[in-house]
Amino acid sequence: MKSRAPAVLAPAPPGSGLLPVPGDRGLPYVGYALHTIRDPVRLNRGRYQRHGPVSWGGFLGRRMVTVQGPDAAQAVLGNRDKAFANGPAWGFFIGPFFERGIMLLDFEEHLHHRRIMQQAFTRDRIAGYLARMNDSAAHGMSAWRPGPFPMLPHLKRLTLDMALDVFTGLDLGPSEVRRVGDAFTAAVRAGLSVVRFPVPGLRWSRGLKARNVLVDFFRQHIPAKRRDGGDDLFAALCCAQSEEGERFTDADVVNHMIFALMAAHDTTTIAMTSMAYHLARHPQWQDRCRAESRALGTDRVTPADLAALPSLDHVMREALRLCPPVPMLPRVAVRDTAVLGHHIPAGTLVSVANFTNHRMPEHWPDPETFDPDRFSDARRHEITHQYAWFPFGGGVHKCIGLYFADAQIKAVMHQLLLSHAWSVPADYTWTLDMTTLPIPKDGLPVTLTRLTG
Repeated sequence: MKSRAPAVLAPAPPGSGLLPVPGDRGLPYVGYALHTIRDPVRLNRGRYQRHGPVSWGGFLGRRMVTVQGPDAAQAVLGNRDKAFANGPAWGFFIGPFFERGIMLLDFEEHLHHRRIMQQAFTRDRIAGYLARMNDSAAHGMSAWRPGPFPMLPHLKRLTLDMALDVFTGLDLGPSEVRRVGDAFTAAVRAGLSVVRFPVPGLRWSRGLKARNVLVDFFRQHIPAKRRDGGDDLFAALCCAQSEEGERFTDADVVNHMIFALMAAHDTTTIAMTSMAYHLARHPQWQDRCRAESRALGTDRVTPADLAALPSLDHVMREALRLCPPVPMLPRVAVRDTAVLGHHIPAGTLVSVANFTNHRMPEHWPDPETFDPDRFSDARRHEITHQYAWFPFGGGVHKCIGLYFADAQIKAVMHQLLLSHAWSVPADYTWTLDMTTLPIPKDGLPVTLTRLTG
């Protein structure tokens, strides 16, 4: 990457004692977007070494400040002075396709929606979802055949089928599942379009059409869900109400369902694909996790059973460290503020670089090594900052479905360990496609073996 003379984002106010943010614009319009897609770790480590934990670069016509390190992450995500907003930041990337999802709301409105939505993620609700997830996982894996096996598309199909079952409770035919799945894929992929207006045939246009498909899909089923209820997320959102009796409108339900289904589908797929990759490359960990799953004595887990799978928990955490499904967390400064003594003007797009933060040698010993034991009780002291590891975000916008995701990932991986073994060649290393969310370019080809007994 060619070195450019540093410039400042904006002069610090006289007498403030603040520093200006250093950086440079990069390529015309594109800025550093292509560098972010190709190798975000190299890009951000280079920035950190040249400019420190707060720097800026051009990004698709905007100036974007990147903050690195746990102190900077805490300052932005903790947001104690309410200087940063989610909505205008995520709106820049995915707003037209996932508008008014819970992650795109801020301050009092966000709190209002979160209080209602929380009723869909109570302990009892998650236990009910988990029972459905067990059946869905078993049904999906029963069709998997031994031999050469692309893990990513199969896990993606499994999680989509599971999300549609658990989240909607609808009996959908294969063509309808495919239609909805294709719409979600198009909407997600539109987020990092270089051409950010609806040119027919390009990603942005396809994403807008996909949004309309999803709105129509959920809206047609709302009357029956409000009338009949059920044990699925769709029914829970239709019936949920706050302590004050406030409920979601039809538009609210549609917006939250579209966003929740995307989050449960894509992010958990990436987490499980990452776990499958590392367990294939480190068969001793696959054996260790499988031994704990077998000792449990059942393939259908309850919330209480999950605590008996510590190795699987550590593998999940380490996989999320090395490959967080959402590789950066954007915010916009809604007023002039400061991060680590640097002046951030109102309107600035800010990115918390968790993909890089999770690999900082300053905070993670031997950061490129897959080492799940770093999350064991005996080594918890090595994690010296609460924002050294934050795959689910932080502050008031910490993922509302994190306990659901934890249960879903472990339920699927538990059944996978009991029913199958999988491997890759000793010299295999994946290459990630960072065009939107991080996925293996080759689909993670493994050799799958069906276990018996």
